Amino acid sequence: MNVNREQHRRDLLLRMFDAAVAAAHPAKCLPPHLPAVPRDGRLIVVGAGKAGAAMAIAAGEHYATLLQPPTAVPSPRGGGDPKVSGSVVTRHGFGLPASIIAITEAGHPVPDDASVAAAQNALALAGGAGERDLVLCLLSGGASALWSAPVAGISLAAKQALTRALLKAGARISEINTVRRHISAIKGGRLAAAAYPARLVTLAISDVPGDDPAVIGSGPTVADASTLADAREVLARFSITPPPEIAAALADPANETVKPGSALLANARYALIATPRASIEAGAALARAEGYEVEVLGDALEGEAREVGAHHAALALEAKSRGRRIAILSGGELTVTVTGQGAGGPNQEYALGLAIALGSAAGISALAADTDGIDGGGGSASDPAGAMLGEDSLARAKGLGLDPATFLANNDSTAFFEKLGDLVRSGPTQTNVNDFRAILIDPA
Repeated sequence: MNVNREQHRRDLLLRMFDAAVAAAHPAKCLPPHLPAVPRDGRLIVVGAGKAGAAMAIAAGEHYATLLQPPTAVPSPRGGGDPKVSGSVVTRHGFGLPASIIAITEAGHPVPDDASVAAAQNALALAGGAGERDLVLCLLSGGASALWSAPVAGISLAAKQALTRALLKAGARISEINTVRRHISAIKGGRLAAAAYPARLVTLAISDVPGDDPAVIGSGPTVADASTLADAREVLARFSITPPPEIAAALADPANETVKPGSALLANARYALIATPRASIEAGAALARAEGYEVEVLGDALEGEAREVGAHHAALALEAKSRGRRIAILSGGELTVTVTGQGAGGPNQEYALGLAIALGSAAGISALAADTDGIDGGGGSASDPAGAMLGEDSLARAKGLGLDPATFLANNDSTAFFEKLGDLVRSGPTQTNVNDFRAILIDPA
């Protein structure tokens, strides 16, 4: 093994990941899109997501600069309301010191009591907007769990149990959100309905395959074409029997979401400010600068993580056999069907499946990590972002007495890569454009 070349590839992979994250950081991508403060009304900020704190900071700094000295508009309650105010919720451990926009924390991926309170607060803020006001919604991945106000008749415990069941079954995010939209008081366009007739602007960082606004955060400010029947079909497909209260809610026409063409969306505007594709391209630019040919498999890949890893290994080995010096990049959101007792996440399980399929092939190194800095695990901000591997990974594992197939069978990818010292740890990145995966192949 060429130690210097292997280290160079590893260093480049980490720089590519950092570039992907930086391209989607709110401090860079949000300010150019922020709307003006209404001249004769208020700007009311609501928001949710893993990028929520950084979005609140970026927006707060932008408007604080514009509003010097601070001004106020008359309030029917007496006194004066600030021209810009509001509240944004992010995941536990992702919070930052607040400025003029409050920042709270709540549960993810399983909602908690704070998630319910945050959603109810957002609905109240939006519902308190008048015709002259502007509601600004700052949305990013993770909002579905962080804004979790169940419809009438559903307990938080039932919603938590259903979320766990869908995650364990390996359901895709689009499938999970189809169910979520129909048992929520805020998703599926209901936040927009609360804000009407005030103007509403949503600025979103996409973390979903296809960048569909109805899927990002379960679409709280956009129309939803899916139906209650679609939600019931998702549960049937994964053989999930919901608690009676959820089954009743999914059979109640009153819980149907806001549909395309609704007058409640007449004053709503939506814009994507960061996408997985742009972050992948930021990483690709560094690979090209190092002389690698670049092939992007797509920014919306889905599937079982270990199976996708094995497939990508076959692509890498074929490229090597043809003498190509190439970087193979991909994004999207993979899933893990949990049957073991270990700890890990889709990026780590992908990396383990990739390593096993690559064997000890020389000249190949790879990284797979979640751009939010947290890959599966127990939901802690200290969980790893993903993992790396190199041509010596399996040899080092053998030297430590580690059988990668045993770890994979137990869904224990975190323990495997931790013992090798190959976990990627970044902590919360304050953004989220889904997975970033890169394989570097040097043929010689």
